[in-house]
Amino acid sequence: MIHVHHLDGCAPTPLGHYLKALGILRLVAEQVDHEARGWWDGDHFCLATRLSCEELEKFFVCDYQPTPIFNPWGGRSGYYDGSSEKGARESLEQIEQSSNDQLNSFRRTIKVIRQVITDMTPEMKPSESNKKELVSALRLIIRGKSSLWLDTVVALIGTGDEMSWKQPPIFGTGGNEGSGGYPSSYMSAIVESVVKAKWNHAIPYTLFGKTVPKCYWDQSMGQFAPGSISTPWDMLLAFEGACMLRSSIGGKTSTNSKRWMSSPFYVASRSFGYASHSRLDEKLLKKGRESPGRGEQWLPIWTKPSQYMEVQQIFTEGRAATKAGRATDGWTMAKAVSGFGISRGIIQFMRYGYQQRNNQATHFAIQLGRFCTSEIKLKTRTNTLCLDDLDNYNWLSSLHNKSHPIDDKKAKNVPYRMIIAYSHLMEALFSVVNNDATDQMYQRILSCLSDIEAIMRQSTGHEVQPIPPLRPEWVAASNDETREFRLALAFALQAQEFFPYGSRSPNDPIRRHWLPLDHKQQRFATSGNGLDIQPEVVMHGRRGLDDAIALVQRRLVEASQRGERHLPLQAASHASASISDLAALLTGDVDLDRTLTLARAFMALNRKAWTTWAQKRTMERPHVSDWPDDAWLAIRLCTLPWPLEMRQSGFKLNIGTDPALIRRLAAGDAASAFRLASHRLKAAGVGCTIRSGAAPPDTARLWAAALAFPITKTTAQRFLSRLDPSKSDHDH
Repeated sequence: MIHVHHLDGCAPTPLGHYLKALGILRLVAEQVDHEARGWWDGDHFCLATRLSCEELEKFFVCDYQPTPIFNPWGGRSGYYDGSSEKGARESLEQIEQSSNDQLNSFRRTIKVIRQVITDMTPEMKPSESNKKELVSALRLIIRGKSSLWLDTVVALIGTGDEMSWKQPPIFGTGGNEGSGGYPSSYMSAIVESVVKAKWNHAIPYTLFGKTVPKCYWDQSMGQFAPGSISTPWDMLLAFEGACMLRSSIGGKTSTNSKRWMSSPFYVASRSFGYASHSRLDEKLLKKGRESPGRGEQWLPIWTKPSQYMEVQQIFTEGRAATKAGRATDGWTMAKAVSGFGISRGIIQFMRYGYQQRNNQATHFAIQLGRFCTSEIKLKTRTNTLCLDDLDNYNWLSSLHNKSHPIDDKKAKNVPYRMIIAYSHLMEALFSVVNNDATDQMYQRILSCLSDIEAIMRQSTGHEVQPIPPLRPEWVAASNDETREFRLALAFALQAQEFFPYGSRSPNDPIRRHWLPLDHKQQRFATSGNGLDIQPEVVMHGRRGLDDAIALVQRRLVEASQRGERHLPLQAASHASASISDLAALLTGDVDLDRTLTLARAFMALNRKAWTTWAQKRTMERPHVSDWPDDAWLAIRLCTLPWPLEMRQSGFKLNIGTDPALIRRLAAGDAASAFRLASHRLKAAGVGCTIRSGAAPPDTARLWAAALAFPITKTTAQRFLSRLDPSKSDHDH
């Protein structure tokens, strides 16, 4: 008969309670029921076993055999003389002197350790130079369950003088945290629970969360459950579960170290994605100096009933990956988790950061959030793939290193605005991968990218380079079907011309007017130690109105230098300004600042995306209910990028753009600008239905800015037909 136990004493948080669930599954499977299965149901752990409730409690009281845990290479291990060793030494001696059969394995391990110490360090504490040799010797001779502990607490690589070790943060620094030692606390719990059997009454509390009188202990679980009431059984079972998190040394995955800890779902920390984040959460402070922190561990929550060996395999693999490779920090882990939905039924990961607290003396495992892996993420899987673009050329990691340098001197020189801009970007990225992402969330990312480029163009952090090329999925992901979005895309994708006709590849897009770029328009152009800002860089990112006018004026200057007569701003396929959007823009119903902010980010769209995005995603055009002012239509017909031909009437309109017209509008003189346009149209054979046009200075400047948004020939033909019905094409 199979009994299903709901272990309400085991929850995903704090860390100690999560580890306790692992410990229970491991001990039951190893020592009494190999077919036992465990899984998470909401916020508690479930155990399916042939043991009844009474039999399960009896197993821990009478048959449970603790895993030998030790750290003779560290402080307070109990293996040496000295006042600091007294407490641990007394617990160790009580275990050795006990006749309880449950401790047979522990006693044998103690005997082996004492012999190794005698052979290597003559019963004296090992020096710093001898610690690695002692650990290496223990690894060669220790067998059985104790090897699980060794792999959990320390990882070695190399031999002899080339030997190095890493210490997984789950047990501090090789089993020590501050002035205390974890094995000492563990042995004290064994004495209380197994040797003296004083805490049998607390088993129902530890397993099932039942209220038990006097179920508190004068010792805490340290970083595993800071501030929580615990019993010796909580301590024992949490340590037993932690032994499933075995570690090794992997290859180089961080720019800050030659070797990186290969511990289950363990990555470098990122101080973003949770409410209380601080830059110092990523750091380890010692005597006022900063160094890389202890990292993060993401622990899986699975809902499929799984045997111990299956769960152990999850932790043995212990990795998550993106298309760019293995997750190496909090951000890449979050991105990987949002997409891969592990087949073993893992629906969530609990994110824990090992962070300094208590005046930097100790570290605690701080819960930083939950990250979903399955259904919610599958709905936005295609869109989240576009976030991979930011990892190209190590752009995001380079940006992190620039805004969060390890070197104290460099950190002091980082402008605060760069730190804030990077913080906003990471918050936006975490928001997307940890939620059912919306178009507004993606637009927030694009706005943050635009803000960062605005800082870079002032020679702050330009070594990181501009935003990497973006794929077409960004358009679909951020499309909120607003006027601002449609106009931003039209603005960003325009170019001097598109050729050859079949591929519609852009020639001379407008991004160079926003950033000082090299001839390939993918990297910054530099001169000496700074950016090489040429006169062509005319957009400054302050006001959308000013940037739009500046673009038009600069393009006209460059056209005149080439001897051309038209405004060289043509619309990309399916990315032109519609009549109704232009009407809203000219009446002030469009947020130009937001529009240009999005446009600056869209300028980074990959050139291939210019020809492919429209084939995958076609934006719906709103119904034309309003028209722009007829006076502006006349001005627009005088600033076209190409000659206009009416197919039905055979009329051809080829008016060269007069830069004076733009200057008048920029100066706020709409009446003079209209008179110039009216005269040029009349000379070309167009009879306008209006004789005069005027507008306030602010509106006149808005008319000038609207010329920066490209239209199609079809739209231009409709403008002409409205001004002069005799030139109408009935097909349009």
